[in-house]
Parts: sequence; structure tokens; C-alpha cells
Amino acid sequence: MKTIRIGVAGAGYIAGYHHECVARVYGVRSEVVGVLDVVPERSRAFAEQRGVSAFRTIEEMLEHVDVVDVCTPPYAHKEVILQAAGAGKDIICEKPLMGYAPTMDDAESFRGNVAPKQPMLDEVLQGLEEIRRAVTASKSVFCYAENCIYAPPVQRERDLIDRSGAQILRMIGEESHKGNLAAYSSFWKYACGGSLISTGSHPLGVLLYLKRAEGQANGTGPICPLTVSARTHQLTGIPEYRDKGFLRCDYFDVEDYGWMHVTFDDGTVGDVVTGATVLGGTYDYIEVFANNHRSRCRINPTNLLDTYNPGDDGFKDIYLLEMTSTQEGWSNVAPDEYWTIGYQPEMQDFLECIYKRSKPQSDLDIAVDVTATIYSAYLSAERGGAEVHIYNAERSSSIDASI
Repeated sequence: MKTIRIGVAGAGYIAGYHHECVARVYGVRSEVVGVLDVVPERSRAFAEQRGVSAFRTIEEMLEHVDVVDVCTPPYAHKEVILQAAGAGKDIICEKPLMGYAPTMDDAESFRGNVAPKQPMLDEVLQGLEEIRRAVTASKSVFCYAENCIYAPPVQRERDLIDRSGAQILRMIGEESHKGNLAAYSSFWKYACGGSLISTGSHPLGVLLYLKRAEGQANGTGPICPLTVSARTHQLTGIPEYRDKGFLRCDYFDVEDYGWMHVTFDDGTVGDVVTGATVLGGTYDYIEVFANNHRSRCRINPTNLLDTYNPGDDGFKDIYLLEMTSTQEGWSNVAPDEYWTIGYQPEMQDFLECIYKRSKPQSDLDIAVDVTATIYSAYLSAERGGAEVHIYNAERSSSIDASI
């Protein structure tokens, strides 16, 4: 069996997650052989710690890999994807697929929170089509790294939908926490948006996945998002905000709270809540209201393990749970986040599909729909929550977004 060689673009914390999960894949021979980062010191540190090569350029890396794993900040995703597809490589891409970023000439004066959203949406839709054409032409296997789709409760919910013939009438999903750990997330020019895209893409991806699964199960084909209404706010930026030191509040031109209401083309609905003003760890769930059942998918935190720390320094250097402000008292300890949040089963599916030349559960169609929905949501928020139609390649041959 041939060994699948993986090159990681970006050497941040998520690249470490991917490296660990590649090592856990069974039944498919695969390994991370190298890493590339715009900061050479990060590349060298990642490579030395894990015993892989530190590549200097994307062109150099492409000569030595079969798969490019895109773990860069969102503004760089499109460029790396197109280069990988152009070289005939398979692609794993972290969420979000891509977003709008200003040109280098405009970057210093750009303010994403006040920049017009229609031009952003238009450029993003063109970029999505460019990616789709490149991936199709290269016959690359494209894997959209939305880990929440692979979380065990979400996969079990899909099984319930498949086996019971359920019709999902409405869903609600949320991912919120005390503030993104990545410094670049304060700036639209790097993160391509605020909470809607940085954390809202997680629950939105799951909602779109479950509706697609429902359509596939009942034989009607994918059920896709049709319209979105949205609002965004920078709550820690209001003049009356009182900073107690627990929430991150250094956002430059991005929102720290957002809400999206999505209608699907079968008349059903889904709601997404997302933000960076929630204490107590990452708050990540999906609730499904169907015509024959109701499910609560608790992604993070879980209650598999509760640990009480009376307040001494015994847990000072021990990781218990993502995004907590304290480890004193009771904690819902993560027994294995690689598994419970979906990273390990995600990588298993990706590498099996790359080996078999098949389509992963989280694919380019979902990636495109998530991105188009979010940028349509930004346009809606600019228009005070007015409903905006969402471009969908399976529903339309032309790019159009309007009220």
C-alpha cells in the first residue's frame, strides 16, 4: 500500500491537531512529511518537534507531497488551494473555505466592519467558483475540515435521520466562548470576518450537513440553504462595556457576536448563534427538532468526566477544557478532544477517501455553501437583517445575490 504523504501549510495550533490525528489513522498508510509557514521560525519549531521537514516555499513542498493540508489563516486559503489543485494534489482545508481580504495596497486603511458587503460577497462568490473549477479540473479529492460534522453526537444524529426517515423542521446551533486565541482574529484582513465566520461556520456547517443528509436519505437529493437573515454586533466595543478581564475585547474591525436565520429550499429553517462573550469554556451544541424525534447534540463541553479541583496548584499545567478562565471547582474535563470534537474521525474519513478516490462526508459542496451563506449573512446584517438569497451552484448556473 502506498504511503500518502501530507504537507501542512501553516504551523499554528490547528496544524498540531491535524498532525496528531494523522498519526491515529488506521487502515491507510499516511504521514505528515513536512510543514510550511510564512514565519520560518514557526516552520522550524513545528518540524523539529515532530521530526518532519520544514519547506521554504509552497512550490518546494508540492514536489514532495500527495496532499496539501491547508491550516493557514483564512485570507491565504484560496491561494494555497489553487496552487495545490494546479499541481494535481489532493486537498484538506480547514474551515472556513475562504473569505474576503483587502489587497496589500488597501490593507492598512481597510476596516471590515464598515466596508461595503456587496462587493465582498461578489468577490467571494467568484472565488468559490474559481476554487470549484480548479478542483474539478484537477480531479483532486477535496476534504473540508469541519470537525463538528464528525463529532460522535452529530454522526449518531445522522444515523437516526437515515434510519427513521425523519424530516428536520428546525434546528438551532451555537458555538461561543470567551474570545479566539489567535491574535490575527481581531483583524478582518487576516480572519476575513468576525464571529460569524470564525465560530459560526462550525454550527452552520453541521446544519447544512444534516439537511443534505436528510435529502440523501429520502431520495430527493441535497436540501440546500435558500435565504439568510442576520445581525452582527461588537458587544465588547460598546461605550458602556465594563471590562473585568475575563473576555477578550481587543477586536479591531470584526464583530464578537452574530446570529443567522437560514431557510432551506424545502421550507424548513435553522438558526445559528455565535460569539466571543461567553465564559465557562467553549459552548458548542446542535439541537434538532424533527417530525418524529428531538435531539440535543452536545459537542463541547461533554459530561463524560467531571473533576473537582479545590484550588491548589495541582492542575496548574494540566489541560482540562478549552477556553476556560479557571480550573478551580468542578470542570467538565475533555477525555479526548481529538475524538469527542471530531478531529480524529474527520482525518480517518479524509484519508480513506483520498486512498479510495471517493467523496468525503464533509466535502467541497458543504464548504462552498457555508461560505456563501456567511457572506450573504454579512450583507443581510448591513441591511438591518433583510433577507438575502444565497447563491448555490446546484441550484443556479449564474452568480447572483439579492434581497
